[in-house]
Amino acid sequence: MHRLFNPCIMILIALVSSQAHAADAFQVKNEADNHADVINSDGKPILRYMYSRDTSTADTTFDTAKVFAHVMADDGTTTLTKGAGGKFPHHRGIFIGWNKLKQGGKSHDLWHVRNTVQKHRDFVSTDTTDGSAEITALIDWIGVDGEPVLDEKRTYKVIAQNDAHALIDFTSVLTASHGDVELNGDPEHAGVQFRPSQQVAENQSAAYTFHKDGIDPKKDRDLPWVAESFQIGNDWWTVQHMSHPSNPEGARWSAYRDYGRFGPFTVVKIADGESVTFRYRFRITKGEARNRGQLQAIFDQYSK
Repeated sequence: MHRLFNPCIMILIALVSSQAHAADAFQVKNEADNHADVINSDGKPILRYMYSRDTSTADTTFDTAKVFAHVMADDGTTTLTKGAGGKFPHHRGIFIGWNKLKQGGKSHDLWHVRNTVQKHRDFVSTDTTDGSAEITALIDWIGVDGEPVLDEKRTYKVIAQNDAHALIDFTSVLTASHGDVELNGDPEHAGVQFRPSQQVAENQSAAYTFHKDGIDPKKDRDLPWVAESFQIGNDWWTVQHMSHPSNPEGARWSAYRDYGRFGPFTVVKIADGESVTFRYRFRITKGEARNRGQLQAIFDQYSK
């Protein structure tokens, strides 16, 4: 027996499919002059790009002197990362900086940002697909004289992942548009860093896993990844911080502080008009760290 084609049923199926498909899509919501959220399929923010600039008081001037990204917990409200204030108030979320940036015959501290600033200039794009969302912004690195010393194009890309709370690709393209630049400092005051919530500084719960036994981050260079577990409230979380093989060589890692700030630092020289690109991936999961073999397999997939 032949069944007749029913166009009404087919349209209904298409509509239901389209609605389900849309429900899985990421969104980007911009709160003008303050922050931009990547919203997940549950309708909750998972990453928050903080870019406000408020110079009305000395406190707000410092508190908004550095752009960064918060990672949000699964409730969409709690931040897994630290913002302004707390222990070492210049450590904020997923961020980048060097305390000895040399340009124009002077040294500019773009880490502590007490007399300098990383200032959001404009959005390049806020692209979304069903499986990812990314925020790309232009950022002016302003030196001690109040003039730009370095230009940055920074991207935070959130990628859908079934077995992780968040998968975030961080890309920073630094361009010496104002003369030769040297990025310098030390592992405690430079590089691409992740700083967990102030709660971790209070409970001192940060614990680290390396890619093999016997690693000394104070001596060994160019570690492919480091995983850190920490406690916030009653929950444990793990962040695997992965360095892409294309990054400049010679990186030294800070990965031993009990308050949890960790990441690699590299000395880099950028000739006038040239650029350097840094690429990292942050994989955030709920619970304590997986075993080393599983973490290495995750990195191997990224490095390809």
